[in-house]
Amino acid sequence: MEAVGPAKSLGFPSSCRPEQGRLLHALAAGAFESIGETGTGCGVGLAWMISARRPGVRVVSVERDERRVEEVRKLFAGIPDVEIICGDWTAIYAHGPFGLLVTDGGGNGKKTPPADPERLLRPAGTIVIDDFTLMTQWPPLMGGEPDSARLGWLQHTALLSSEVRLASDLSTIIATRRP
Repeated sequence: MEAVGPAKSLGFPSSCRPEQGRLLHALAAGAFESIGETGTGCGVGLAWMISARRPGVRVVSVERDERRVEEVRKLFAGIPDVEIICGDWTAIYAHGPFGLLVTDGGGNGKKTPPADPERLLRPAGTIVIDDFTLMTQWPPLMGGEPDSARLGWLQHTALLSSEVRLASDLSTIIATRRP
């Protein structure tokens, strides 16, 4: 995958893992009209989605690091309907609503406020919140306390949510906006 090269050259260790990439690939294939992403990184997850999207599906990804934005723009230059925006994750609001939204670099409720699925997703749209450790009990704990970020997504009243184990050390929440 071409996006792995820039990640290595820029010393970016947080690229999308293959397990997550395969999930994004499958979800992107079913997305209609538009796909959004917060946290482009070096474009590895984005490459998984672009390679599976339907013809004409617009893809918008937001990244705050200018250098990474430049590299990713070069990587995807000439590919239609792909826009890489330099800015804070909240810049994604100006481009929604989306059929699929991946909150990898903000809006996941961990270190930033959670994204508003009612503003960012079309009815029946899907949101992916990745990079969780495995849930081993209910309620899920993080540092001995209830995991408020995870619970916020799993119990969100506008969503139907499930946590999916991708590897022995990795899980992801997938949620669909209620119609």
